[in-house]
Amino acid sequence: MYNETKFIPAGDKSLVMEFGNSIKPEINAKISNMVKSLDKLKIVGISEIIPTYRSILIIYEPLVIGYSTLVSSLKKIEKDLGKANSSKTRIVELPTVYGGEYGPDIEFVAKHNNLTIDEVIKIHSSTDYLLYMLGFTPGFGYLGGMSEKIETPRLQVPRTKIPAGSTGIAGKQTGIYPIDSPGGWQLIGRTPAKLYDPLSDPPVLLNAGDYIRFIPVDEKEYLRILDLINKDQYKVNIVEEGESHGNN
Repeated sequence: MYNETKFIPAGDKSLVMEFGNSIKPEINAKISNMVKSLDKLKIVGISEIIPTYRSILIIYEPLVIGYSTLVSSLKKIEKDLGKANSSKTRIVELPTVYGGEYGPDIEFVAKHNNLTIDEVIKIHSSTDYLLYMLGFTPGFGYLGGMSEKIETPRLQVPRTKIPAGSTGIAGKQTGIYPIDSPGGWQLIGRTPAKLYDPLSDPPVLLNAGDYIRFIPVDEKEYLRILDLINKDQYKVNIVEEGESHGNN
């Protein structure tokens, strides 16, 4: 983390607040708190706030708020973050069925790491994963904290279509495909939860700064939950904890 946050112009109507030059939970925590404060304060002139691994892109209207005025406001908000009470951290619990047609690559992941399929499931579901940022497709979360014991390279030939909710591994990362899309990750399971729904408000279930907890379920439970979701009778369980959070 930098000793002092950098403010970098990015075109004529946006700027970057850069907090560090590495991917670390403490940097992400500061980014998350800053974004929450900006969302709450709703500064006139700011039109969009986009968090990344180590920075925030802020898009603004220069005819409404000038660059210098905006930077001064952001510096004051950042300074006040340390005085504010610690905010709550969301842990989003996602029921996930592993293997079979829902996770066709789990056997390869197990063999690649000299593990059994049950060991892969246990390792993958025993960690709360920090969601650093969203990107690639609407609602696709970049998760950190996966055990090196199940690291597996991407597919040599990507699939042209992966079902929404599919959970995969690519190198040191794990993630969930929120919509049907192409992709090259090793698929190990699937959640029935809707990560992206254009008719919902907000349309995206997950936020940067959330923690994701995979809850193993069998196929029968998966199908039961999927049926409830299709009837709009199911709500994903979200646990709130204090700011300080570690892996299980």
